[in-house]
Amino acid sequence: MVMVLLLSDSAVKRVIDIETLASVVEDALIKQAAGAVQRPDRPHYPIGHDLESPEPLGMAVVMPAYVHGEEYFATKLVSLHEDNEDRGLPTLHAQIVLTNARTGLPLSFMDGTRITNARTGCLGLLAARELASDPVTLAVIGAGAQARWQTRSIAAVRELEEVRVFSPSDSRFACADDLSEEGIPAAAVDSAAEAVEGANVVVTATTATEPVFPADALAPGALVVAVGAFNAEMQELEPAVFDRAACVFADVPEEVATIGDLVATDLTAEDLLPMRAFLDGSAGREADDEIVVVESVGSAVFDAAASSYVYEAAREEGVGSELSL
Repeated sequence: MVMVLLLSDSAVKRVIDIETLASVVEDALIKQAAGAVQRPDRPHYPIGHDLESPEPLGMAVVMPAYVHGEEYFATKLVSLHEDNEDRGLPTLHAQIVLTNARTGLPLSFMDGTRITNARTGCLGLLAARELASDPVTLAVIGAGAQARWQTRSIAAVRELEEVRVFSPSDSRFACADDLSEEGIPAAAVDSAAEAVEGANVVVTATTATEPVFPADALAPGALVVAVGAFNAEMQELEPAVFDRAACVFADVPEEVATIGDLVATDLTAEDLLPMRAFLDGSAGREADDEIVVVESVGSAVFDAAASSYVYEAAREEGVGSELSL
C-alpha cells in the first residue's frame, strides 16, 4: 500500500514562511544557474474551446523538475483562466505531485497555488533585498493574487513607505484594501503613470499583452520587477524600459528572451544576466540612478525546492492527511 500525504491550501498556509522560503528559492536559483538541476521544457497548450467562441477556455502548463542530490522530484500542473476574475475565482490554479527520487513512489499531492504565488513573491523579495534601499515607494501594476504576494514579500525585507496599486478594473481597490488591512500602507490610484512616477520599486504582475505603464514615468534608480509575461504573446514592459536599463536580470535567461517583453527589443538571452549574479555580487547596480530590470517567467526548479520544503515542514508539524493509493 502506498501512502500519500495530501496537503490542502490551508495545510500549506500553516507551514509556509516567506523568509524561510526565500532562502530555499535563493539556493534553487544558484543551483539552477550552475546547471545542477533537471528542468525539461514545460509544455503549455490551450484548453479546448467554448462552442460559442473561438477563444480557448484557458491555458494549461506542465512543469517538472529535479534538483541534483535531493530526495524528491516534483511535477506541477497549472491552469490559467483569465475570465476567472469575473467569476470571483483565482486566475491561476496549481497542483504539485512530489515523488521519491530514488524509488519513484509518490509521496505527496498538494495544492500548489499558494506555493506558486509564494515562490514567485520570493523573487521580488530577493530583488528588492539586493537592488533596492529603504524607504521604498512601491508601484504595483496588477491587482490579483501575485500583486498581493509581491507586496507582502517585499515588505518582509524593506520598509514600505507607500504602495500605489493600479489596475484598469475596480479590483485595485480591493487589493489596496486587503494590503491595508495587513498593515501595509497601500492605496489605489487612477493610472499606471501615477503609480510609477517617483516609485523606486515597480512591480508588474499582470496577464497583459501590451505594455502596462509608460517608460518615461520611471524614476532614475528604479528597480522594475516584471513577473507576469511568460510567452511571446504577453507583454508588460515597453522597449524603452530596457533602453533605459543599466542591466537586465532573468530567472531563466533563455526563456525570458522569448517572452513578449524581450521579443519587442533587440536583446537576446546573451544580454540577460542570471539572477544569481546579483545574489553573489558579481553584477548589480553600480550607481544610485541606474534603472535595473528583473524579469521572471518562473521555473519548475523553484516549485521542486519549495514543495520539498513544504512537505518536510508538514511532516515535522504533523500537518496534512495520509491517504492510501
